[in-house]
Amino acid sequence: MTDYAVTNPATGEVLATYPTATDAEVEAALAAADEAYRSWGRTSAPADRAALLRRVAELHRERRDELAAIIVREMGKPLAAAEGEVDFAADITEYYADNIDKITGDTPIDILGEGTAVIRRAPLGALLGIMPWNFPYYQVARFAAPNLAVGNTILLKHAPQCPESAAAIAQMYTDAGFPAGAYVDVRLTNDQAATVIADRRVQGVSVTGSERAGAAVAEIAGRNLKKVVLELGGSDPFLLLSTDDLDAAVGSAVEARLDNNGQSCNGAKRFVVASDLYDAFVDKFSAAMADATVGDPFDGDTVLGPLSSLAAAERLAEQVDRAVAQGATVVTGGVRDGAFYPGTVLTGVTPEMDAYREEFFGPVGVVYRAGDEDEAVAIANATPFGLGSYVFTTDPAQAERVADRIDAGMVYVNVVLADSPELPFGGVKRSGTGREMGLLAAEEFVNKKLIRVA
Repeated sequence: MTDYAVTNPATGEVLATYPTATDAEVEAALAAADEAYRSWGRTSAPADRAALLRRVAELHRERRDELAAIIVREMGKPLAAAEGEVDFAADITEYYADNIDKITGDTPIDILGEGTAVIRRAPLGALLGIMPWNFPYYQVARFAAPNLAVGNTILLKHAPQCPESAAAIAQMYTDAGFPAGAYVDVRLTNDQAATVIADRRVQGVSVTGSERAGAAVAEIAGRNLKKVVLELGGSDPFLLLSTDDLDAAVGSAVEARLDNNGQSCNGAKRFVVASDLYDAFVDKFSAAMADATVGDPFDGDTVLGPLSSLAAAERLAEQVDRAVAQGATVVTGGVRDGAFYPGTVLTGVTPEMDAYREEFFGPVGVVYRAGDEDEAVAIANATPFGLGSYVFTTDPAQAERVADRIDAGMVYVNVVLADSPELPFGGVKRSGTGREMGLLAAEEFVNKKLIRVA
């Protein structure tokens, strides 16, 4: 089978194809990860694990140009953004090496009786990671690094359009000196992934992807009593309630919408603007979105490369066309050119329209007018998703108040694109369960074992 393929979305050319794993190869991967856990998870010293993770971070930086070029070809990310993603993956991996003592150290408990008690964090075993195409290195780093740090082993199923970045990551773990089986890249079919989740040797599964994929995996995991972490979609609100620099606020809005060609789960997608700022914001935001250069992702001047595939661009175009048919207005953009889609702004979206609840996974921003703070919060929360959110205001008390009222896993105040290795990432509602990054990521797949000594 050739389900795994590198298809340049800018040209549609199939550059390479790779076979999916045979059932024998799947069994070998499972056996290797399980066997590696017996030594890696049970007897290796945390300092030794940290040293290997630090070497993986170094290899990211040493191979930066090669790694970045791979994902430009695989999913159309502009080159500068691809280089930045490699850097971020290195930083994340290094963070867990630097914080190995916090991740693995005992937590004492003040007990009521005599003696002592501690919580000791022990690994669980082999884990399956199912990763998406939109951030091929970053997504893997935030799953693999904390779990390898605590002593788990990793089976990694990457997106079918990312076979070469997946192989490059696995090679870095091998070259860093990780034991065979500690990190295994395996090109699974969906049926094979279901078999792996059910296998007694696999202790948990983490998925970053669509609602549909997350629901399917969670159902299988639930039937087999496996822990699952889900990082799914988002339709993040960007609330502009007041500002003393509208141009800067618009610049932040554009950055938050166009990051990664608009294909970021926690990118700002719905812009909720106070009435007194609405008209000026729409004018400036639309002009800036229209000015975003669309072109070859290897060109340094390109802001928007192609979407990840022709099919992705067609889905986005269908959503926009359907919104217009239901009464929305396209202020700028809205015309697909192959897999390329320009910066697009919609207004006039109402609760009766599909677009009011859908996630636009591409460079499309929907702008809403809010009469007051209460209405702004109501619009922000009127979504089945609850991943990230952004609040722009000059009033610190309002910022604190609104942050408390927004139904989301993350709230950023007066800043965008501020993700960092130490900050936990995750959502609520249909955006998933669990957290990645930060110290919380290392708490998801561990046995928090009580040891009570009389």
